[in-house]
Amino acid sequence: MKDLAERPVTELKGVGPSLEALLAKLKITNLQDLLFHLPIRYEDRTRITPIGALQPYTSAVVEAEVLGAAVVMGRRRSLVVKLGDSTGITTIRYFHFNQSQKNAFRTGRRIRCFGEPRPGASGVELYHPEYSFVDDGEMELEQSLTPVYSTTEGLGQKRIRDLVAQVLSLMSPETLKDLVPGQLRFGGAETGLFDSLIELHKPPADISSELLEDGMRPGQQLLAHEELLAHQISLAQIRAQNQQESAFAANFDQSLNQKLLDFVGFAPTGAQLRVSKEIFADISKTQPMMRLLQGDVGSGKTLVAAMTALQLVGSGLQVALMAPTEILAEQHLKSFSRWFEPLGIKVVSLTGRTKGKAREALLGMIAEGKAQMVIGTQALFQDDVQFQKLGLVIIDEQHRFGVGQRFALNQKSQMNPQGTESRAHQLVMTATPIPRTLAMSHYSNLDISVIDEYPAGRQPVTTALIGRDRRDQVVESIRKACAEGRQVYWVCTLIEESENFDLQAAELAADELQLLLPELEVGLLHGRMKSAEKDQVMDKFRAGETQLLVSTTVIEVGVDVANASLMIIENPERLGLAQLHQLRGRVGRGLDQSHCILLYGTPLSNHARERLKAMRETGDGFELAEIDLRLRGPGELLGVRQTGEAGYRIADLMRDQDLLDDAKKKAPVLLENHPQSARLLVSRWVHRAEDFATV
Repeated sequence: MKDLAERPVTELKGVGPSLEALLAKLKITNLQDLLFHLPIRYEDRTRITPIGALQPYTSAVVEAEVLGAAVVMGRRRSLVVKLGDSTGITTIRYFHFNQSQKNAFRTGRRIRCFGEPRPGASGVELYHPEYSFVDDGEMELEQSLTPVYSTTEGLGQKRIRDLVAQVLSLMSPETLKDLVPGQLRFGGAETGLFDSLIELHKPPADISSELLEDGMRPGQQLLAHEELLAHQISLAQIRAQNQQESAFAANFDQSLNQKLLDFVGFAPTGAQLRVSKEIFADISKTQPMMRLLQGDVGSGKTLVAAMTALQLVGSGLQVALMAPTEILAEQHLKSFSRWFEPLGIKVVSLTGRTKGKAREALLGMIAEGKAQMVIGTQALFQDDVQFQKLGLVIIDEQHRFGVGQRFALNQKSQMNPQGTESRAHQLVMTATPIPRTLAMSHYSNLDISVIDEYPAGRQPVTTALIGRDRRDQVVESIRKACAEGRQVYWVCTLIEESENFDLQAAELAADELQLLLPELEVGLLHGRMKSAEKDQVMDKFRAGETQLLVSTTVIEVGVDVANASLMIIENPERLGLAQLHQLRGRVGRGLDQSHCILLYGTPLSNHARERLKAMRETGDGFELAEIDLRLRGPGELLGVRQTGEAGYRIADLMRDQDLLDDAKKKAPVLLENHPQSARLLVSRWVHRAEDFATV
């Protein structure tokens, strides 16, 4: 039988051209891709919870009788349905509904719904729960935990689950090769690939939820090891290729940097000067620089990048800076334009919103070399973007880009009229601190520079842990801060199975807060907004017209509003320490004392409790990274995995250090003794360029 990797998704029942296109958005093109599209979390729908036993913020299945339904008018119209069983009464509420939906909730009908109870005016309420009517006989409960997959608009969870179930039925040693020989497999040959995949897609109801949540089930560890092994093989290939390349050497000119520093009006820290010296030594060589610049939130990486870019521009070369979001690209455009244009350097921006004649004109300037500094998003690596002489590529927030995206941008340096084979130097930056032990292993193909000193006068941010049962106190804190002229972020971290659900969660939070704080102007920001809409929301917040900004984690980077002095992060236990630290870094940028409230749900696992305690006790990102490593991380499989941002589907660099060390040792052995298996392994885990982020 044909290997699953060779069989397109169109072989599955129900997959036509439209569904094929939706799956392609998730980089799923063959049956193997579906198997390795692993769940991001699980829901327990294996038992019914009586209404009287519902616990706030603990998702549950409820089966009850409809007691009545009504449309309630207020600041925001909502459909309110009363449900009752022998143990009590609860309410379900919908802000988005239609008349036929309301009519379906007839008194006396039985309903089964699944959702997260929240405290309401008359007890617990469920907002926007999933539901079905059980009038036509008994419905069977799920026999295993329900997987929740990342998806895209138009592709529901049920459809993905059905497709995965089809592929699981086709899986066998003949159709899916176990590519890692037993002696090289982590933990030996006891745990099999097939059993691991079945357990992850259909965990039994009695499975250890603690081990599953922590990513420590044997099957999870086996797959994490395989993914890291593929990663190490790919890194070895990148290292070998880079050693064969040449680059344009820059001529160092101290007077250029002095002009820049005179203009910005503040002296760099000792750490900034140290790492700049390391970078200047690299760019003066004819071998491409491959350097990672680490620096905590607010440590001054952008100034170092500017000093580096200035040296390349001064040597007659072009510089490209790629940012992961248009918000961050806009932030960089403002900074570099303010610093460079007085020095006679042309700075331009190229993003997805640049269209038509404006885009054509901009592409002409880039190709002719008139645009010396080009800032943009992933639009920079599109085929029609041609540089005259690209000397430096700067990647900000490197973990958000795949190796394919970075490689495509780096390839631009070959495409110049001179026909040279020279590559651009590459400087990748991250505000996510990485423990030294991991950096030396996982980022071994890069030289590493660390900014470990803060600019003078930066205000520390105080952090408080507050349970969601005290949400009303937090709302009063917002009211007080805004009354004093300050501004507030409310970050909704309920990143669920799709961008669409994430949007709904943020909209729901904004609706609730607007009801509770009618005197405030509440803004909403999320990743699915059009660029112009995002700009409008951010411009109003920067101008102080909006007092409270409800946002998804899209504000993690690139947002700098000095008047914002309070941040509330909802459900912080679902995020890793690095991302929490990034989010917290959005406040504390002005002269006022700033605060961060971690509004956590209960019950907390021991891991989550220790991690949130660490957030409260330290503001040092590098120390937090070491704590995360010591705690081995939460796995995050029941929420958003921090590693998902690093391009991994199951491995966690903080949690899986022992797996990483083992993979680093075994990768050369597999590459030398089993080259075909090594190639297929990289194809299985790494071939999807947008998903795999390496440095």
